[in-house]
Amino acid sequence: MLRTPSGGAGSGTAAADSGLMSIGTVLNALRDEFPEVTISKIRFLESEGLIEPQRTPSGYRKFSPEDVERLAQVLRMQRDHYLPLKVIREHLDAMERGEAVRLPALSRQRDGESVGEPSEEPTAARIGRAELLAAADIGEKDLEEWESYGLITALEEGVYDAEAVTVASLIAQLGRFGIEPRHLRLMKAAADREAGLVDQVVAPLKRHRNPQTRTLAEARTKELAGLTVKLHAALVQTALGVRLP
Repeated sequence: MLRTPSGGAGSGTAAADSGLMSIGTVLNALRDEFPEVTISKIRFLESEGLIEPQRTPSGYRKFSPEDVERLAQVLRMQRDHYLPLKVIREHLDAMERGEAVRLPALSRQRDGESVGEPSEEPTAARIGRAELLAAADIGEKDLEEWESYGLITALEEGVYDAEAVTVASLIAQLGRFGIEPRHLRLMKAAADREAGLVDQVVAPLKRHRNPQTRTLAEARTKELAGLTVKLHAALVQTALGVRLP
């Protein structure tokens, strides 16, 4: 649950602000649930019209508890449903009008069994370039370099798969340890080989005339992908002699 600091007694400024918070205070309130959030991300979401904090005469942002909760909802929709900002704005506006809102569900894997429903809107799992930069908190030059190494690739429409946010964030975190994009080409090549192996296994199912069999191919692909990721992680941990929590 999101925690927002109380005004406290003895602070004339806080009393005058009637519980309004600075952007730094909002950042601290969100960090427990969203450790990757930054001030630049909050400013970007404001520029996109997702939140509208008040402004002091000198131009400082002041956020109400409702602003902070709306901001948390935006971040949850991005994290849990990979929704583009336009769709998030439409959902929030509908909720404020009191309309029932059903978010697209993501298909997940649990014990080798597919659960959840695939989204009826394939575009819901796509994000634009500006959204990718903001969500991963990276610069244009970073993204251009990572694309040159094939670590991130735009789709034909010029947008990105939602998983690109995860990839970009991980590349940025590895960079803090001195691991450069050129070092990650081996990992990308290994991932491509693993994906090729999975495709080879499910290819006969994908080509089948029976629609149910083709649907089975999608579920089988997800199951094999999950097992491949687990095996890869286990092999890396074994090679390093460590165990992750």
